[in-house]
Amino acid sequence: MFRNIVIGVSGGVDSAISALLLKQKGYNVIGLFMKNWDEFDEMGACSGEQDYRDAEFTCQKLDIELHMVNYVKEYWNSVFSAFLEDYQNGLTPNPDILCNKYIKFDLFYKYARGHLHGDAIATGHYAKTSFGNFLEHYNANGDVNLLIPRDTFKDQTFFLSGIQRHTLSRTMFPLGDSLKSDVKLLARKCGLERLAHKKESTGICFVGNRDFKQFIKEYIQPRPGNFVDIDSGHIVGTHGGIHEWTIGQRCRLASYLRPYFVAKKDVANNTIYVASGHEHPSLYSDIINASAPNWLCNDPLGAGTSELRCRFRFQHTKPLVDCTVKRTKGNTSGVVITLDKPLRALTPGQYAVFYSGSACLGSARIISASAKVAESENKLARVGVEERVRSMKQR
Repeated sequence: MFRNIVIGVSGGVDSAISALLLKQKGYNVIGLFMKNWDEFDEMGACSGEQDYRDAEFTCQKLDIELHMVNYVKEYWNSVFSAFLEDYQNGLTPNPDILCNKYIKFDLFYKYARGHLHGDAIATGHYAKTSFGNFLEHYNANGDVNLLIPRDTFKDQTFFLSGIQRHTLSRTMFPLGDSLKSDVKLLARKCGLERLAHKKESTGICFVGNRDFKQFIKEYIQPRPGNFVDIDSGHIVGTHGGIHEWTIGQRCRLASYLRPYFVAKKDVANNTIYVASGHEHPSLYSDIINASAPNWLCNDPLGAGTSELRCRFRFQHTKPLVDCTVKRTKGNTSGVVITLDKPLRALTPGQYAVFYSGSACLGSARIISASAKVAESENKLARVGVEERVRSMKQR
């Protein structure tokens, strides 16, 4: 059924070995390089030109044709503009999830299927599907699920949790049963050694090696405000804008014996509430309000089902935590997530990603997070602190 496979070739070792494995399976492999970011700053780490040269090197070595498509405008509108808007509103976005959702598994998928006549697409993600790494268990009438790969350390299902489920039915993940160490070893054996030694991209690609605060100043004007102790209401320092800080981040304030950490952001008053000590109770939450989920399975909160027991994470490197998911009262689209164990620095704008066994069920964007105990015991105290801050601003 599947003959022509269009693979996203990034210039890295993972996509290169994925293409090799597809060739070894006998598929007609077509490479497609996506240009998503224009580089105006030589300090940036989105090394598009070098990556394209490495993609050309890969395709020449493997004897496959290479195409390039320019999604700079679409990336700016769908990913980068949303990234800036979120930071201005005090949120912490995840551009990798947005890139997969709007670019790689939407525009790329449609281009590969429509313009290049691909029967399916492939990527170098470390993930699996229930249809098999090479769609060997494909069933046109069956439901497909996204699964955790063999290399759990490199597991990228977290970043795929926002894509449309139907694209999985025609997506191959050739590295689903591979370890990263095996991928690098195979690259050395087949003449792709230079890719095996290539430094992996980490963090936000368009920020690169630059200091984030310096990078964001190029796009968002500084807006100075106060750091306020969440317990006492006292001003303990000043900041250059709420967009420069995220929940749980350490604030290097001088003259204090214990370090302060960002606990809460008041966007309207441009105030950042900070907590003294890494383990301060205000940094922990177990109740999460989230947006309508993007399910990669049959809706587990469908008709007749009041709640879902599953596992949760909001950062791809963090351990999974058991939780209960229910629909928001009076709002059938959003959900409330109750964690069995409070977690530190749950951050609005990030994603709650759900798992059951080896399956990634989907994700929902975090709107707010709170703690059951802290909310009931400290509500009056917090209101008093906020009132004192407002009165100080009016003087």
